Amino acid sequence: MTSAPRYRALALQTACYSVSGCSDAASARNVMRAAIDRLHGEVAASVRVTGPDTRLVVLPEYVLSGPPEGEELSDWAERAALAVDGEEYRRLGEIAADLEVFLSVNNYELDEHFPGIYFQACVILDPVGAVALRYRRLNSMWSVTPHDVLDRYLEVYGPESLFPVADTEIGRLAPIASEEILYPEIARCFAVRGAEVFVHNSSEVASGLVSPKNVAKLARALENTAYVVSANTAGLYTGSLPPMSGDGSSKVVDHRGLVLAEAAAGASMAANAEIDLTSLRQARRRVAMENMLARQRFELYAPTYGSVRMHPANQVTGVPPRAHFRSAQERVIADLADRGVI
Repeated sequence: MTSAPRYRALALQTACYSVSGCSDAASARNVMRAAIDRLHGEVAASVRVTGPDTRLVVLPEYVLSGPPEGEELSDWAERAALAVDGEEYRRLGEIAADLEVFLSVNNYELDEHFPGIYFQACVILDPVGAVALRYRRLNSMWSVTPHDVLDRYLEVYGPESLFPVADTEIGRLAPIASEEILYPEIARCFAVRGAEVFVHNSSEVASGLVSPKNVAKLARALENTAYVVSANTAGLYTGSLPPMSGDGSSKVVDHRGLVLAEAAAGASMAANAEIDLTSLRQARRRVAMENMLARQRFELYAPTYGSVRMHPANQVTGVPPRAHFRSAQERVIADLADRGVI
């Protein structure tokens, strides 16, 4: 395929059905496979409407399974986590290949090197259905991240695995998982590796009020001169949460921090807009105050970052109980208070 300096991106706002209430792992798998069937139809119909220049489709966070609701890690790994070479990823790849789009998905997944646990992964599938990028979420409140097992993770996968960027014919793509949009460092690490389009798989509270994540989407786009394509869920069903807790505000934000398109509540393909890579690249090369990426002075910040301890790495061994994550944060807060940081 030839390069596409201008194309359409779609943040598909779709419903999510939780497997938390399923009686067993087999029932949960059936729910997830039914979700893939539904998504294939929704993506295909949406792309027919948005047009043949639609090259990027972003799906919400944990779109096949919903979030855990207190299940222990081993239970959730069996119930909801995908094998990296399993049927579910193969069928998601078929959606990408059928529609000739880059498809951004977010799921819980297993890793043979870390038995009994799972990671939350953002995966970008290319137009032939192959994996163009795999990223494991680095900051999570309730699940193990590569940072929690950092030494072993780097031993297995190397440092380039932490902040991967896919150099594709529709630009350099980088993933941001859910609440990681609130962390400037995550997006910045991708940006300094060349990322031009952040694909944000999210499931978040949407409101008529200005929400923290929606503020962050604009900020991450502006400060990195990058597009943000952010897909939220259109309701979380069959779990214990009120279903409309995560519904609305999927959007496309351009490199100036301007919202180009946004969905209201409910399942929707309204959040679609043109990505203009030529304009973005010109802005990154322009001598101007608003060229914030070119004006970064990292030498000033590096000593502070290197000398300050907040949430330490390598806090997980084996399969921790879910209560571990709360107690880990309690220890961090106590340590910050003892040192006078807070």
